[in-house]
Amino acid sequence: MPLNILVVEDDTDINRLLGTLLGKQGYQTESAFSGSEAKLLLSMREYDLVLLDLMLPGMPGEELMKDIRSHSYVPVIIISAKAETKDKIELLKYGADDYITKPFDKDEVLARVEAQLRRYKTFSLTEQTAKQLIYQDLVLDITSRTVTLAGNPVSLTSKEFELLTILVRSPGKLFTREDLYQAVWHEKYVIEDNTINVHMSNLRSKLSKNTPDRIYIETVWGIGFKMV
Repeated sequence: MPLNILVVEDDTDINRLLGTLLGKQGYQTESAFSGSEAKLLLSMREYDLVLLDLMLPGMPGEELMKDIRSHSYVPVIIISAKAETKDKIELLKYGADDYITKPFDKDEVLARVEAQLRRYKTFSLTEQTAKQLIYQDLVLDITSRTVTLAGNPVSLTSKEFELLTILVRSPGKLFTREDLYQAVWHEKYVIEDNTINVHMSNLRSKLSKNTPDRIYIETVWGIGFKMV
């Protein structure tokens, strides 16, 4: 099955050029011509790699890059006319895997795409061997999105499962309310919003029904939450 690459570029000619170039190497490509269109496509299906321009209508590439990294580890290669070192550093900090400056060399693009896909496939194989997250007697099955605690099933909503997954992946790490909200809801956090507090309260209540004498999630007042 061919690897699927999303090309996000508002210049029709460059988008078509990249699609043709990648297609000749056996990759399957899909085109987006704005940041908002790309965000929609990324919410509908999975890709093996994203080629991302920065100066896009609808949603700037920088903002889309942040949004992608809030919920996905898919490799992202920036292709942009912005050649300043500070621009490259900023995007790499946002989570971009590589940065190519326009005008680009075709062979360089293919080489960098191949390198990122090779690295991602290795990472994916590692992830597939870890379909369960285990923390003490709490077990999360990532594939079926189910949770058991002390051998008993715990019924969680989709958002509660995602919140718990984030906490269990990094036990002891303190996550702010803003971190959690943006990672799960993919929207800008408003400090007056009580959504996180309500969901975390429900989540802790469900866990405590199985093990009333044990606390799993600690509230750090004024900041956020972490696994005990």
